[in-house]
Amino acid sequence: MNITSLLMSKWPCFRFLFLLACLLAISRTSTSLLYDRREVIKGNRGVVATDDGRCSRIGRDVLREGGHAVDAAVAAAFCLGVVSPASSGIGGGAFMLIRSADGKAQAFDMRENAPNKAFKNMYAQNAALKASGVLSIAVPGEIAGLYNAWKQYGKLPWRRLVRPAAHLAHNGFKISPYLHMQMLRSESDIMADKGLHDLFTSNGSLLRIGDICYNKQLGRTLRVLSAFGIRPFYNGSIGVKLIKDIRKSGGILTMEDLQQYQVRIREPIVADVMGFQIIGMPTPSSGGAAMVLILNILAQYGFPMEGPSSLMIHRTIEALKHAFAVRMNLGDPDFVNVKNVVNDMLSTQFAKQLKKTINDNMTFSPNHYGGKWNQINDHGTSHMSVVDSERNAVSMTSTVNSYFGAKYLSPSTGIVLNNEMDDFSVPAKRSENVPPPAPANFIHPGKRPLSSMTPTIVLKGGQLRAVVGASGGAMIIAGTTEVFLNHFARGMDPFSSVMAPRYYHQLIPNELQYENWTVVTGDHVEAPAKIRAGLQKKGHVLKSIAGGTICQFVVQEFKSSKLGELVAVSDPRKGGFPAGF
Repeated sequence: MNITSLLMSKWPCFRFLFLLACLLAISRTSTSLLYDRREVIKGNRGVVATDDGRCSRIGRDVLREGGHAVDAAVAAAFCLGVVSPASSGIGGGAFMLIRSADGKAQAFDMRENAPNKAFKNMYAQNAALKASGVLSIAVPGEIAGLYNAWKQYGKLPWRRLVRPAAHLAHNGFKISPYLHMQMLRSESDIMADKGLHDLFTSNGSLLRIGDICYNKQLGRTLRVLSAFGIRPFYNGSIGVKLIKDIRKSGGILTMEDLQQYQVRIREPIVADVMGFQIIGMPTPSSGGAAMVLILNILAQYGFPMEGPSSLMIHRTIEALKHAFAVRMNLGDPDFVNVKNVVNDMLSTQFAKQLKKTINDNMTFSPNHYGGKWNQINDHGTSHMSVVDSERNAVSMTSTVNSYFGAKYLSPSTGIVLNNEMDDFSVPAKRSENVPPPAPANFIHPGKRPLSSMTPTIVLKGGQLRAVVGASGGAMIIAGTTEVFLNHFARGMDPFSSVMAPRYYHQLIPNELQYENWTVVTGDHVEAPAKIRAGLQKKGHVLKSIAGGTICQFVVQEFKSSKLGELVAVSDPRKGGFPAGF
């Protein structure tokens, strides 16, 4: 009797078993297809997950040559500054979190700081100057931080790490779909600045996807820096050219600003939450403390947690709103005493008190959460997660702030400059129903503005379990926390944890943003209608957004060996992919 006749027979048990076998086969195929995606890679020796596959591969090649995770991060960061200049580069700043295989953890603060000629009310006459143009530029710190981290941890020559980016800048790189989107959204700014116009246009029109872009001036700059380290940038020929360009355009940066810039090596935030140890970035980043506060609140609902539902999302958003209310009391610890605020944010007792104010059936207006200050809306960024063969780990988030930073490219150096001054709060007349700006984040010479960047490393039982972080401005805290919850609290696989629709809230305005967009890979990301309806029933004002955070996630999965298998995921939302071996 053949299969067809058996199926047509009166043997219901056979038909049931056959259908069950088919379903299992489909399930196995689906799982296989999931990991056939280029956004997911497995490796035993080392992995690099960045926003752009070209930079992931450059970092991987460094690891293959015996480089430390920091070496790979440095090479990948330089690459991103060339091929993704709307999001990061040596004209900006970064936070790098390093956890060595021996257990040592350090936080490298290479955040930009205010120039010496900056002052609290400098934008009183024209607030627009805070957001773009040369007066929005803060002192760049990324390259100083990369160099300092390399000096402490690097195994390969500095020149070897900078060379690939210099080659890409000089010989040309293809415009990616995501960069092209950023160019379209910034078209008027590109057309208005000679440096950006010369770089990103041809015959008066923007370059298209796949067109070759040449930044030969940046290539020359990087070659000098590869040969002589960072001295030419902070106290030499590159810095002189950079300052001359900025001053000629009306900026206030000086050589003294560059010469005085210092990388801050800080103690990371460390907290035990849900059976895991979270290592996060300290102030002036608000991300580490805010993420711990959210997780401490949610941990009281039980662990493991149920899959995504309107109730689970509601609780997460309520915890997020509390974190946003508290975080605006933070600022640069070199200028503001934030010890008590940070201690509160890390305290389980404080979290328990906040949890009592959460109602599973309704949400509230911003004043319910006790926030005294208005929010800042930081932007942009790029994130990478790196793990090497010894299981040294790097979680690094870099930025020039808004798309293309200050919308200004230094013609003499090819460097896109940041607009990080926009991340400071500024004195303003209080409007009705709007809290005042936060004094802890007011401008002062040498001060670093508050940030939402949330580079994170996760341990369990002393062993590395994950490296995670995101780009996306003020949404970063929510994005990073939700990916962590998806995998570690809800049991989702690494790719699904990243791919799941995300939800955001910044307390002010009082609206819950949810993803609804088709990303550059063609994937459509949208919050389910059932969850949206449940959230509306609880009183949330929903807003659909065609955008969101971009997450880079590395997980170490243990089976039998001492060193687990590394699974690296690059978020399809930006079109990047990881690399490993």
